[in-house]
Amino acid sequence: MTRVLVVDDEPQIVRALVINLKARKYDVDAAIDGATALQLAAARHPDVVVLDLGLPDLDGVEVIKGLRGWTRVPIIVLSARHSSDEKVQALDAGADDYVTKPFGMDELLARLRAAVRRAEPNGGGEEDVIVETEDFTVDLAAKKVNRAGKDVRLTPTEWHLLEVLVRNTGRLVSQKQLLQEVWGPSYGTETNYLRVYMAQLRRKLETDPSHPRHFVTEPGMGYRFEK
Repeated sequence: MTRVLVVDDEPQIVRALVINLKARKYDVDAAIDGATALQLAAARHPDVVVLDLGLPDLDGVEVIKGLRGWTRVPIIVLSARHSSDEKVQALDAGADDYVTKPFGMDELLARLRAAVRRAEPNGGGEEDVIVETEDFTVDLAAKKVNRAGKDVRLTPTEWHLLEVLVRNTGRLVSQKQLLQEVWGPSYGTETNYLRVYMAQLRRKLETDPSHPRHFVTEPGMGYRFEK
């Protein structure tokens, strides 16, 4: 049974999450502050953490950093903060996804299921080597992309960008992370690079590049690949 740690100081949100998660056969632990959350995580080893940033004792980013010191457990940030800077800070600290309050329970549960799937030890095994969408297929092992029965020619940089996004399917990847993984650790602010190369990927792979369905922009934060 999947164990979820819910961290939020708003009782009504904790109650709603606990009820909905238990109804779907999850084990649930709850904490109302950062210190308790870190203690419960160490003691109970959750499979996924749903974390509010606005806690009474510790900032949520500090909790993320504390968890990342010893575990790769998926962390979904849940917060009323709308500033893209704060969202990026949480993602760069190690969060896996971000849901803004008020949120739809169905959306949150879908994000949670996706985070748990990505964290499974085998990650689906061979299935994850080939990623299929309605429009194209990505073969990660062969480093090939096929669209309408034909191989798509990508530059090394386009491939590297695609690979990072596909390996994080459904997850918001921050601009800084993309820049550092594709261009190197000395990069982090050259967002114009991302705009240019994302436009090229969309032109080559999206049915309607001006209305992308697979390469989604989260303004001011990063990008998300959706099947």
